[in-house]
Amino acid sequence: MTDPVHERRQLTGLAYRLLGSMSDAEDVVQEAYGRWYALSEPQREAIASPGAWLTTVAGRICLDQLGSARVRRERYVGAWLPEPLPGEAAALADPADRVTLDESITMAFLVVLESMTPAERVAFVLHDVFGYPFAEVASVLGRSPAASRQLASSARRRVRAARAPAPAKGSAAVVRAFKRAWEAGDIERLVGILDPEATVVADGGGLVSAARRPIEGGERVAQYAVDLAGRIPALTLEETTVNGQPGLVALRDGGVVAVMAFEVAGESVRRIWAVRNPEKLRRWQAA
Repeated sequence: MTDPVHERRQLTGLAYRLLGSMSDAEDVVQEAYGRWYALSEPQREAIASPGAWLTTVAGRICLDQLGSARVRRERYVGAWLPEPLPGEAAALADPADRVTLDESITMAFLVVLESMTPAERVAFVLHDVFGYPFAEVASVLGRSPAASRQLASSARRRVRAARAPAPAKGSAAVVRAFKRAWEAGDIERLVGILDPEATVVADGGGLVSAARRPIEGGERVAQYAVDLAGRIPALTLEETTVNGQPGLVALRDGGVVAVMAFEVAGESVRRIWAVRNPEKLRRWQAA
């Protein structure tokens, strides 16, 4: 391996996109390296591309985990959202197309990936995001290159159908305006910032209180936000970066109680994903 640090970072980025959980992604990478070092020295020397070998192994582990994750998420209390990450997206690998990297780590994109079958998700992320040829994708999926191509094509249609826009350049200003209107309890201003069909999805995991169903409509979202602030007077909001995009973190008594990711279309907030599950906020307590 010419650059173990880069290799590990890229594998972690791949596994995170596939699983939506950084802790699970790190476990996958650890398992892949464990299998590598379990090989004898002659076996490792016979592998022409250790990076490709590790990618194949990590991809297969993720594929197995995705199958069982679908069953677990059917029993999950309320909506399941990917684990939000503090900081810039660039910390998770460096595919050749930097635009693809930035878009593929946003919460909006990760939520679209959740709508795919495990095989579609693996084919799409490996090929469309990381640029692996279908021959290599096929080796991960245990299918033919033609079948792998069809899976990626199906996944691509799901992405187009979701119509998730590219991150808006002015989204930080929109999120800041939303924060200020929320802090002021100004429903009228909030409604003006929110898209008429705005949606809030919250993830409490059954461990903390959170809306179990999406809240839809700009006016309802604005009212919900103001009511929530009224029930928790000690809540403070700070601007932050969530999965490489402008977001908000809610704090109470010095601890992070929620992380909010935004999808901004033009000058309006179209979607808000609020992660409250404390198991998904551990990295934020030290961020």
